[in-house]
Amino acid sequence: MNEKIKTALVIGATSDIGRAIARKLADAGYALQLAARDPARLEREMRDIRVRTGVAVTGRRCDALDEDGGVSLLDMLDSLPDVAVCVVGLLGNQAESQRDSVAAERVMRTNYVGPALLMGALAERFERRGSGILVGVSSVAGERGRAENYIYGSAKAGFTAFLSGLRNRLAASGVHVVTVKPGFVRTRMTDGMALPPRLTATPEAVAVAVLTAVHRRRDVVYVRRVWRLIMLFIRAVPERVFKRLKL
Repeated sequence: MNEKIKTALVIGATSDIGRAIARKLADAGYALQLAARDPARLEREMRDIRVRTGVAVTGRRCDALDEDGGVSLLDMLDSLPDVAVCVVGLLGNQAESQRDSVAAERVMRTNYVGPALLMGALAERFERRGSGILVGVSSVAGERGRAENYIYGSAKAGFTAFLSGLRNRLAASGVHVVTVKPGFVRTRMTDGMALPPRLTATPEAVAVAVLTAVHRRRDVVYVRRVWRLIMLFIRAVPERVFKRLKL
């Protein structure tokens, strides 16, 4: 008797990180449900994965900025996935967000409100079934507010806290929640930024971290281990000192 093929949902599948995660899951044998806000780009990605891997791939539009945070996506799925990964995010521009409340809200809704609503709705369905793995891609930027990106960081902090609470709530339900915290990642979103090579990961490295976390049922994953030590130090700096640092 053949083992049932597992299904993975990737939300934000046309981002650099989302594409890498989708391809890594396909290589591992998962059938894919992909979701993104641009149907044309999504269709191209689906065709590419089918040609490369031969796995079954379906796609649906989903935009975290919709009024419901994109939750209507779940009613359009052919079946409830075994694994769901949310990679939705927007770095934004700190200076613009400081002076433009619309820009600030867009960053906040894209990085926290939409992803949290989606993961919460998925959690309800997974809990009723009694199984499933939820993976939220957050950021080390959410561990402490820094002058140069505190609007983005505050949204990621909210998402990290949401995932932590969700993991705690579902601990005895058969549903597992993973928080993935990349540091710097070389993507289109960070193109042109001077990133420190030793602290900067590739989208493929994030994808490997996600797949490993799924298979080993990890709780919190730093894509590069050095970030765990760096953030331990940053969290320990007294506020009176921290506010004088150029971070």
